Amino acid sequence: MKIIWLGHGSFRIETGGLVLLVDPWLSGNPVLPEDQHEAAIAGATHILLTHVHFDHVVDVLPLAKRLKVPVIGQYDLMGLWGETEGVDTTGFNKGGTVDLGSVQVAMVPASHSSTFSTEDGLRTGGSEVGYMLIAEGKTVYLSGDTAIMADMEWMGDYYKPDVGILSAGGHFTMDMKQAAYAAKRYFNFKTVIPCHYKSFPVLAQDAKDLIEGLPGVEVIEPEVMKAIEV
Repeated sequence: MKIIWLGHGSFRIETGGLVLLVDPWLSGNPVLPEDQHEAAIAGATHILLTHVHFDHVVDVLPLAKRLKVPVIGQYDLMGLWGETEGVDTTGFNKGGTVDLGSVQVAMVPASHSSTFSTEDGLRTGGSEVGYMLIAEGKTVYLSGDTAIMADMEWMGDYYKPDVGILSAGGHFTMDMKQAAYAAKRYFNFKTVIPCHYKSFPVLAQDAKDLIEGLPGVEVIEPEVMKAIEV
């Protein structure tokens, strides 16, 4: 399995003959060079969406229409898009699992928000979620944007993820120290990959506190468009 960071909270995951784009953010992404955009999305088979803040959703519909790939996400929003946007969607909800053949995608809770601006004010776009990806004999936890939450206890015990991709930049999500605390208390990760950092000045610019807080765990600071093999 190859995990490729596209900057911020965006990933390209290659596994089992599939290419999953997770919250793919191209337009205006400050850390993904424009000349890397096509390589980032090449061969995509599915798009996974965690919530509708602009830095996660802005490119999802345009890419789904252009690449003709399905969007997988929270039931209510996927139902609306399937009816109004002319895209193929798979909607499910927390506790459910979608079988993509070589990959199973389980939806789990997150604690954040999921709103977007309209002329009539804020609107909610479904609810914020995370995912457990089960493939190649491994389980990868994609936290999505989240704070520490008690649900992590059962998620860690039930799914027993080997790899944690954790939003850890602070301000909008857990910070590095909180992510380390959550990883130690609720999970038994072999590998942790931080994200949702470095992209804006208000966010953490390194993972020093996460690394120091998780002795014995392989903490990999991702580099944009550089594959991490797990």
